[in-house]
Formats: sequence, C-alpha cells, structure tokens
Amino acid sequence: MTNETLAGYANVSLYSAMAVFTIAMLCHAVYLAGLLPARDRAADRATDRTSERELVSAGAAGTAVDVPSEVAPTPDEDHDVPSRARAAAGIASTTTWLGGMLLLLSVVLRGLSVDRWPLGNMFEFAVMGSMFTSLAYSIWSMKRDLRWLGLFITGPILLVLGMAVRVWYTEAAELLPSLQSYWLVIHVTVAVLATAVFTIGAAATAVYLVKDAFARSGRASVLDRFPDAPALERTAYGLYIVAFPLWTFTLIAGAIWARQAWASYWNWDPKEVWTFVIWVVYAAFLHSRATSGISRQTASYIALAGYACIIVNFAVVNVFFVGQHSYSGL
Repeated sequence: MTNETLAGYANVSLYSAMAVFTIAMLCHAVYLAGLLPARDRAADRATDRTSERELVSAGAAGTAVDVPSEVAPTPDEDHDVPSRARAAAGIASTTTWLGGMLLLLSVVLRGLSVDRWPLGNMFEFAVMGSMFTSLAYSIWSMKRDLRWLGLFITGPILLVLGMAVRVWYTEAAELLPSLQSYWLVIHVTVAVLATAVFTIGAAATAVYLVKDAFARSGRASVLDRFPDAPALERTAYGLYIVAFPLWTFTLIAGAIWARQAWASYWNWDPKEVWTFVIWVVYAAFLHSRATSGISRQTASYIALAGYACIIVNFAVVNVFFVGQHSYSGL
C-alpha cells in the first residue's frame, strides 16, 4: 500500500469521524432538550411534596387534615427524562466513542503515510487534539455521568475538525529540518494532551458560570438538571490541576528542544512567548483559586482567559506571526 493511499484513507477516516460527531452532537442536543419537560415535572413534584409537608405540620399542630396513608418515594431523576432523550444520550455516547476511534485511525494512517509522528503542522495538531479531547471525555464518562457536558465537547470538536479540513489542511509531507527530532514526540504530544484537558476544563467552566448566573438570578433553566454549581466548579478545577503540570512540562521541554535546534533555550519567538503567557495566566488562576479573597467566579473567568490565550496561540500566532515555529504549512 503506497503512502498516498494511506494518506487518502486517513482523510476518509477523518471525514467519517466528522459525520459521526455530527450525529453525536445532535443526539446530545436532543438529550438536553428532553431535560426541559423533566425539569417541569420535577418542579411539580417538589411543589406537591412541599404541600404534603405543610399538611403534616398543620396536623401536628392540631388541625384536622387528610394526609395520604402512603407517600410514593421520590423517583430517580433519570426516570424523569423521556425515553427518547435517554435513547439519544445512549446513541450520543456510542457515537462519541466511535468518532474518537475514527480520529485515532486517521492519526495512525497519517503517521504511516509519512513515516513520522503526525504532529508536523496545524492540521495534524488539530486532528490529534480533537482525538485526545474526545477519547479523554469518553473515558471519563465511564466513571461519571457526563451526559450534560457532551454537547459542549462534541460541538467544539466538530468546529475544530471543520477548520482543520477547510483552512489548515496540509498535504502529508516530510518534516522541516528543525522538527526532525525525538523531542517532537515528547514536546508536542504533551502540548496536545494538555490542550485537550484544558478544552474539557474550559467547557465545564463555561457551564459553571452560566449555571451560577441563573442560580443567582433565581431563574429556572435546563441547567437545573446539571450538577450544582460548586460541583461543576470543582470538576473544572480538577481538570486544570491535571493540565497545568502538563503545560509546564511542555514549556520546559520546548526550551530544551530549542537549545538543541537553535543553540539557545529562549529566543523570544512569538510561539515561545505565547506559550509562556498561557502558563502565566493559568498560574494566576490557580493562585486566585487558592486565595480566600477572590471569588470562584473571578477565578473561573481567569481560567477562560487562559483558554482564550490557547486559541490565540494556535489560530493567530501560527498563522500571522513569522518566527522559528512557522511550520503550519499555510
């Protein structure tokens, strides 16, 4: 099988993954839509239970009331979700797994087609980053119920893959001389993995901030069926705790690689500077999160600012700034 054929199969696998992720995104949306009537039914039952408690209290005070002899136990929250929505969530979970595996196949075939680690340009970085994000989310979903988060993961993945195909696509080719090093496998792979974890953390943070805003305003929404705001914030914080050391390693490994490739640990290259800026912003987030005088909401906004820096680093610096890291192929 020729290298051109392998590259073609890699693209077919990528397009198939995009189709599968489209199905997953729609099914996640159907599941969230199904939570709306479930929320209303749950609210009605809560009102009924409040009325029953008031009747019981009145009876205890000496007022003659009719109290039902048996009060039905509160059903599990998932039972309130329509069967169609639960079925959509199951399909969404399966197709998210399938999409991640198709991306893995695409990455492997792309690497085989060029006889190297497939992280030599923006296109390959975007595909592998999407693969890590989807598989990390799917593996995590095996331990926790994350159906509420699925739409906010598959949607961005589909957007990034669309950009990779339409804007950042680069034909499979050999690496530039400066990239022909084992540090490519170490440095860039860890950077991709850290970005994937930061992405999931940013999605959880955004959901937390929106839910917290609704809770403070007293307005009802579908977010009422999500985990409570403090739990969402702790989930995002735990993800950042994992991602930050990975990004720290990325920064250090990049400096070591720069010493080998360009005879200097630091060259004030735009990519180096923005990698450090991202590190500083997330360090500020972790510091603010541990500072008693700073609210969790403020710290969360700093975390989102860090993710905005990641987007700038990838989508702006790589394209519009010329430097020693100008390898995007655009």
